[in-house]
Amino acid sequence: MITDSGQGQTTLFLRHIFLLVFVCLTCTTLVWGQLDLQRMHTLALQRYGQDTANLVDEWYATIESMRDMSDAQQLDTANKFFNRRIRWVQDPEAWGQKDYWATPLETMGKGMGDCEDFAIAKYSMLVLAGMDINKLRITYVKAQMGGPNSPVHAAHMVLAYYPSPTAVPEILDNVITDIYPANKRTDLTPVYGFNSRGLWVGGAATPATTNPGAKLSRWRDLLQRAAAEGMG
Repeated sequence: MITDSGQGQTTLFLRHIFLLVFVCLTCTTLVWGQLDLQRMHTLALQRYGQDTANLVDEWYATIESMRDMSDAQQLDTANKFFNRRIRWVQDPEAWGQKDYWATPLETMGKGMGDCEDFAIAKYSMLVLAGMDINKLRITYVKAQMGGPNSPVHAAHMVLAYYPSPTAVPEILDNVITDIYPANKRTDLTPVYGFNSRGLWVGGAATPATTNPGAKLSRWRDLLQRAAAEGMG
């Protein structure tokens, strides 16, 4: 999350909106490919050491245990899994880059990530556990900082769960660790949400566009790295 206001904030959100227009068509690869646990374990061991390899095994075992859970239990499990194990930092500290989208393996290997990394990791874990993609949206929001009268907002990303298209979503956040319905998170204003099947403006019930498709270099790079790591 990066605190900002005024023109800089507007520019940041316009950039995010531009990126999101192109993201949806390629989302499927990350979470619909076959999971090669042995490859992920081997790479985790080679790149990061035994602790990360053990964490990958724990991550996979948790996914398997989630398959027979209710949606509410799955949400709670995925949310706690990453919020309890991953430390929030901004990309320059974690990766030496202004904006970097980490794969789930990279996030687990570093033990740290920004809001985008948390949202992507939780989304992937839930879909791998069998949750209906139509219920999940990775969502860019404006987060109000410093209280209800504060003019300061920050660009932030969360994962939203919709029991039905018109329902009030539940919000999975790395900043506030408990899951709350969106109408209790008055500090958040949705800008755009997406999953592998569409793009939504704000909290709309129907997608603004489907299969928007195009090339997004950062997202495509993430997908390629995730596939090479065993997630595709």
